[in-house]
Amino acid sequence: MIRPAAMAGTWYPATPAVLLQDLEGYLGAAGEGPSGRVDAVIVPHAGLMFSGAVGAWAFKAAARHPYDVVVLVGPSHHVGFSGVALWPEGAFASPLGDVVIDPDGANAMLRSSVVRSMPSAHEREHSLEMQVPFVARLLPGVPIVPLLMGAQRRETIEALAEALTAGFAARRALLVASTDLSHFFDAETAATLDGRVQDAVARFDPEGLLGIFEHYPEHERGRYVACGGGPAISVLLAARALGARDGRVLKYAHSGDVSGDHSCVVGYLAAAFGTFDDAD
Repeated sequence: MIRPAAMAGTWYPATPAVLLQDLEGYLGAAGEGPSGRVDAVIVPHAGLMFSGAVGAWAFKAAARHPYDVVVLVGPSHHVGFSGVALWPEGAFASPLGDVVIDPDGANAMLRSSVVRSMPSAHEREHSLEMQVPFVARLLPGVPIVPLLMGAQRRETIEALAEALTAGFAARRALLVASTDLSHFFDAETAATLDGRVQDAVARFDPEGLLGIFEHYPEHERGRYVACGGGPAISVLLAARALGARDGRVLKYAHSGDVSGDHSCVVGYLAAAFGTFDDAD
């Protein structure tokens, strides 16, 4: 089962040399990140020209460490369902080479009642695909487990966190939460809304982030907080249960920084979680 690179040629370059050039530019401009162990990251998932410079900060910080598996957790934008959809086997295609699915990790996820094999949810979804070029470039040969969350309700968020904790307790896993922040506000309003998420991230406070998320009706949470808020909270809860103790905001930006239009922007965040040598 090869999941095609559906966004290649539109959301990011389909030509390997051009894609590598773009990635190297973003990585070269990114900071080194915290010293110490990185267990999880938050990354954005807009088109590479908009969000790549932000996501590079998170992947660059993580890539200094060895991992057995990368677990990609993002929201489903196109298919509605309850629970979590897994692409169960094969690989995700990429201009930089196929990135294979980790069979042990996939099987571990299927032991949870909240996770089911559902390739159809992945076919057009960009939230995980936008991370695959970074994984292929920085963590070559490391397999992935691709998970999409449908309805982002508390019971699903908590159940996925428990599944991630149980499934990867004995392995060195990088948990990757894919989300953009507020959508389609002016830059000043976006900075205020997104600042609440950054504060919760810096405190490594998934319960606080869940409180912000649940403050809004379910259909408004993606606009006011984060389209992948549920995946992000699940990843934070699991990372903490697996031993991470520190959170760090690495980079914040918005689409207007690229487009020049500050009247209607989408917010982007890179963050890392782990045990940092330079933590206060």
